[in-house]
Amino acid sequence: MTALRLLFACCGLALSGCASGADAWVELNGQRYSVEVADDDAERARGLMFRDEMAPDHGMLFIHERQEPLAYWMKNTKLPLDILYFDSGRKLVSQQRDVPPCSLGDGCPPYPSNAPARYVLELNAGEAARLKLKDGAQLTFGPGLAGP
Repeated sequence: MTALRLLFACCGLALSGCASGADAWVELNGQRYSVEVADDDAERARGLMFRDEMAPDHGMLFIHERQEPLAYWMKNTKLPLDILYFDSGRKLVSQQRDVPPCSLGDGCPPYPSNAPARYVLELNAGEAARLKLKDGAQLTFGPGLAGP
């Protein structure tokens, strides 16, 4: 399990230092999503925790320092989500669709990537199916986001 980093993902409000939804967006299969950005350990740990809802055209983008095997879990997450893993080139390498909320605390199961990833996009459950996403799909960053 050393190669697999279990993160507190899928969690809450964007903290200071994040790009706001007004100037941060990504595009995937022709659909644009306003995103909150989690790019440090504290923001990634909180993620979308405790949220009751998320607008249909919104998501959270998690940015990691390097590409590696990742696993996210739904601890304290009330929303079902699609968890989409992208490599350093922003290609979709793994999908965890319709991940259910979890109130089991540390007993919540992990949802790993099937390949090393650097970026994780969480969207409302059902978005990946609606977009007919296939591995290899390209994630585009808007000008409000920095990327390699």
